[in-house]
Amino acid sequence: RYEPTWDSLDTRPLPAWFDQAKFGVFIHWGVFSVPSFGSEWFWWYWQKEKREPYVKFMEANYPPGFSYEDFGPLFTAEFFDPNQWADILKVSGAKYVVLTSKHHEGFTLWGSKYSWNWNAVDVGPKRDLVAELATSVRNRTDLHFGLYHSLFEWFNRLFLEDSTNAFKTRKFPTSKSLPELYEIVTKYQPEIIWSDGDGNAPDTYWNSTGFLAWLYNDSPVRDTVVTNDRWGAGSICTHGGFYTCSDRYNPGHLLPHKWENCMTIDRSSWGYRRDARLGDYLAIEDLVKQLAETVSCGGNLLMNIGPTHDGRIAVVFEERLRQVGAWLKVNGEAIYGTKPWRAQNDTVTPGVWYTFSPKEGKVNAIFLNWPVSGSLELAEPRAKLGETQVKLAGYKEPLKWVALGEKGMVVALPQLTPQQLPCQWGWTLQLTDVN
Repeated sequence: RYEPTWDSLDTRPLPAWFDQAKFGVFIHWGVFSVPSFGSEWFWWYWQKEKREPYVKFMEANYPPGFSYEDFGPLFTAEFFDPNQWADILKVSGAKYVVLTSKHHEGFTLWGSKYSWNWNAVDVGPKRDLVAELATSVRNRTDLHFGLYHSLFEWFNRLFLEDSTNAFKTRKFPTSKSLPELYEIVTKYQPEIIWSDGDGNAPDTYWNSTGFLAWLYNDSPVRDTVVTNDRWGAGSICTHGGFYTCSDRYNPGHLLPHKWENCMTIDRSSWGYRRDARLGDYLAIEDLVKQLAETVSCGGNLLMNIGPTHDGRIAVVFEERLRQVGAWLKVNGEAIYGTKPWRAQNDTVTPGVWYTFSPKEGKVNAIFLNWPVSGSLELAEPRAKLGETQVKLAGYKEPLKWVALGEKGMVVALPQLTPQQLPCQWGWTLQLTDVN
């Protein structure tokens, strides 16, 4: 059994499914999806920081005295079809999904008895959105279902009172935050608890170690659940399950501890933005690059989309997810279930990232640019004459290559028209029997 101390909790091995999965989808959905302007931090930027674009937006579009709480009934979700969401998630090639059960605004997407009249069952959709998505994901896909949960809430009076008392009082965690965590685990049995938002309070204020000891010892998901590292000021990148370290974290080198790169398709926001332009969205080439870099360095990629207030996954997000899925159909062997190789990227040819498939003993070289010369120089793999074999994922014939001794090898790529290429954005060489 695990003790409620970091020394004990940090010895828990991460359930193997998480490292094998490699790719998940993050979903930021809540009352912030109603104004859908600027950022999911809309309430904070408008009311607390009084940023000019937000203040002007409200003055121009809403009557005087309109409060953030008035957005609640407008969060309607009338087009939310959890089966359709599950089908899009499945075709994306993701192996897990993480939904914001509650963001910093405090609005819960389930009918929490600790969030009276500020939840999706009492206000707005009048539906348990967490339950509906969990059911569809479990019935229609093999994805692991996870929940994001914000520890603090920007404008909750109990939290603000504790904060004023330098967190010597603990009214908010004992009456709101912790009961919610126990509630979502018991009710929905998520296999990921993605914690966030410590409000500058230490983990002792949140009793994070007490909750995690229960989660790992006695909860219904004790054997399969994974957690991140955001459990109080100072715990990030130090304690917990996998490390996130910061948003959009992509170190570009191998880390000794399992980590995750959580990032957004919309460069500027996690929630849906009506004011987004096409150039604000990462292109599929960018996403494939992020996936290859992240996995080669031992990380998982958690790619975020923001649905609309009425429950739609915007077409641009659906397209990106389908494109990643199409890429993974061809190149998935170089991603799922792989381990980092001794080299993460090539030292001679830029834009080449390596992974290793332990079962087949294969080195995968994911290259992001198709060379004009038609041949690809790889400095890292040492080829063995008469033994080494090279294949292009999605192409039948073996490829010819020349060994350069200590300097690696040169692989002759097949002469293909754009239509004949196995995929459009990034390709994989599969090397067997290399030193």
